[in-house]
Amino acid sequence: MSFTRGGLEFDVVDSGPIDGPVIVALHGFPQTSTSLTALTTLLNARGYRTVAPDQRGYSPGARPRGRRAYRVSELVGDVVALVDAIGRGPVHLVGHDWGAMVAWSMASTRPELVRTMVTVSVPHPGAYLRSLFTSNQLALSYYMALFQIPMLPERVLRTRPALLDGLLAKTGMSQDAISRVHSEIVDGGALTGGMNWYRAVLSLAPGMVSAPVEVPVTHVWSTGDTALARRGAELTERHVVGDYRLAVIDGASHWLPEERPAELAELISDRVESVSSR
Repeated sequence: MSFTRGGLEFDVVDSGPIDGPVIVALHGFPQTSTSLTALTTLLNARGYRTVAPDQRGYSPGARPRGRRAYRVSELVGDVVALVDAIGRGPVHLVGHDWGAMVAWSMASTRPELVRTMVTVSVPHPGAYLRSLFTSNQLALSYYMALFQIPMLPERVLRTRPALLDGLLAKTGMSQDAISRVHSEIVDGGALTGGMNWYRAVLSLAPGMVSAPVEVPVTHVWSTGDTALARRGAELTERHVVGDYRLAVIDGASHWLPEERPAELAELISDRVESVSSR
């Protein structure tokens, strides 16, 4: 499956029973929808239809130039177009890492398109901002400042693959996943597009940072996450006015969809069923 928006063409992995409840699954950085395969396979076995796009900057046909093309409002617009293309909204929304940021922003600006939401690793943007000043989150986010430098980070990571391997390994990413980062992101030409998400984040509208979320939410955080502090996960509850659950997975790294897909599938299923049973 694919869909188009504004002259861009997005690749999509659409799997599971065609008439099942629709879960839109959004990947993060530096990965594509393949990082969600283990998770979506388990969800398909439970009767859910999963729709996982390679997002802006990752799909070969959707790599516009310039950081402004990667503003969060554009990323949300892409998912809105996907939901329209599916024709089955409102959908259940799942996002990991940057995909979670897109999910939070979509739920706050287009809640009529979101039935339930599960965010993995990245907390509500307002909680994340507050955690920068109330925990060690600022130190954990050092790489975001480095990514603001045009072109240099990409050049360094392309020419020094061992450096990239070491950085990702320290976060707990598996060797198989690291190999896919090289083949799909670095060699596949998606590195600049992915980094442009970070370069455009400063243009995030204040309303998206503070906007409360009304849809039912489960937020998932793992104790071995080297990028996100626990404080952001704890503060997220303040920004959700609907039904809210916080799930903490002990001993797992940041890369939960690949490392703990069964536990994540159970949490997603529980959240979906929380409204389906009403």
